[in-house]
This record gives sequence, C-alpha cells and structure tokens, in this order.
Amino acid sequence: MEKQTSYLSAFQLLCKGIIVADLIQTSANVRTQATTQRLQQTAGETITAGMPVYRKAADNKWWKAIDTSVATALAGGIALTNAGADELIDVALSGSINVGATLVLAQIYVVSASGAIAPVGDLLSGDFVTILGVATSTSLLELNINASGVAKP
Repeated sequence: MEKQTSYLSAFQLLCKGIIVADLIQTSANVRTQATTQRLQQTAGETITAGMPVYRKAADNKWWKAIDTSVATALAGGIALTNAGADELIDVALSGSINVGATLVLAQIYVVSASGAIAPVGDLLSGDFVTILGVATSTSLLELNINASGVAKP
C-alpha cells in the first residue's frame, strides 16, 4: 500500500509538470497589435515575454502568474518584454497579441501551473481558473482576462 501512495504522488507531479500541454512559446516572437492595451511596470522576478503575470499588492510589482493559488492565479496581463527582478517590463492588459506560439483557432487559453499559457481543457482538479483569452487565429490571442478565483473541482 505504501508503494501505491508514492506512485500516486509521483503521478500527480507528472500531471502538473508534463501532461499539461503549455504552449511552446518563442519570446522573441511576442508582439503587440493595434488593439493591444499595455503599460510599463516593475518586475518582481525574472519574467520572459509571453508569460502571464499578476501584480502583487504587497510590493506593486509584476510576478509570474501560476494557477496553484488564488493570489498567484490573478493574472492581469501577459509580459511583452523580458525583464529581471526590479527591471521595467511591458505588460499587455487587453486586445490582440501574438503570444509567440501556434494557437488553435477559437480555443480558450488559461494560466497554467508552470506559469505559462495552456488550453483550458488541460486544467486539472485544484487549478485556479484564469481565462486569458480566445485564439482569433493560429497566431493571435484576443486578450480578455477573467481571473475567476475559483478552483476546478
């Protein structure tokens, strides 16, 4: 019985790290479009262009959004530039953006457990649901963030 418990824990970790199909993004290809609303703020940690980010109220800096807690799943935008801790970062808040990956037309995309972007169907039980937007083409995401604060059952 002990062996089975260990196996399930390892399996759960595999689900979080491997089975969830995050987009494979090229940060150099992340681009704004005419409709993109953006702002420039300070990063709280190293951020790569294309990552969903949230603003931490405690320090007013932008951090990598992950779906494992209510607080960190509250994405407010997607990073448009790379930045180190305490460096300026451009953040897309709404509108159409190229996320530097191939998308599936009409697919809904969400924040993932690894701090990336994933299709909504790849969310696992316990993941907090933050919808980033809908693919309007195979290269563009219409960013319309809905941070629900609710975990998938």
